[in-house]
Amino acid sequence: MYSGLLIILLPLVIGYLLPLKSPALQRLINRLLSWMVYVILFFMGISLAFLDNLAANLLAILHIASVSVIAILACNLVALRLLEKHRPWHHHHQQEALPSRLHMALESLKLLGVVVLGFLLGLTGWTFLHHATQASEYALFLLLFLVGLQLRGSGMTLRQIVLNRRGMMVAFVVCISAFVGGILAALVLGLPLTTGLALASGYGWYSLSGILMTESFGPVIGSAAFFNDLLRELLAIMLIPLLIRHHRSSALGLCGATSMDFTLPVLQRAGGVEMVPAAIVHGFALSLASPVLIALFSS
Repeated sequence: MYSGLLIILLPLVIGYLLPLKSPALQRLINRLLSWMVYVILFFMGISLAFLDNLAANLLAILHIASVSVIAILACNLVALRLLEKHRPWHHHHQQEALPSRLHMALESLKLLGVVVLGFLLGLTGWTFLHHATQASEYALFLLLFLVGLQLRGSGMTLRQIVLNRRGMMVAFVVCISAFVGGILAALVLGLPLTTGLALASGYGWYSLSGILMTESFGPVIGSAAFFNDLLRELLAIMLIPLLIRHHRSSALGLCGATSMDFTLPVLQRAGGVEMVPAAIVHGFALSLASPVLIALFSS
């Protein structure tokens, strides 16, 4: 158990401990990280094509993803509503013109297209494609190393994180309530509780959760994790403008780990500049917790 956890966390920790001050190097790492995500998801699609009883497994993926996303988001929203009731988030911001939600949704779906492309290639059955699983393991180690560098290069200090109470409160509520949702999903689906907890620990970071879960649980659970977190991000893009006026904590919590990058422009324009520090802290905390928790529950 602990050796598997160490193998997954070691490249992440090494990357995080290395100082990263050059803006040019940070841009290069961000670009490499984007490409590595495409590469590994392509490998995941190939592995999916080699499943036995393919049609039945595809139905299982959709079933697991549907149940898990409903259970996890329902628990998140109930818990965040309770937070809003006891700790209201006062504001006086009027919504600005929002970026195209359709365009942002299409950007998210590009990664789904890469998985489908790998799946279609895998259906050819070419012999050399059987090495895709092993290749994805090495690519995963490089990805985690780059994620560690990116988190270090974000410039967030522990002091800044702790001082933003709203961002940390929302992240904590999302984290704990997601565990409850993951346990409920596991009970409904007949899965081990640790699998449900791992599914709940992606927090919308589909490009990472799908990869880590595939390595630990195989392509069925890994693909379900990918769709679970992809749906979370797509729902966040669509629902932020509706929730932001009266349910700011819910709008932020729905974004999960993506609040520090992909969904940040929507949060800023809909909720104002005051949303930005909380969104960055919230996203950073969940981005740091996600690979650690997935590795822990997967080991």
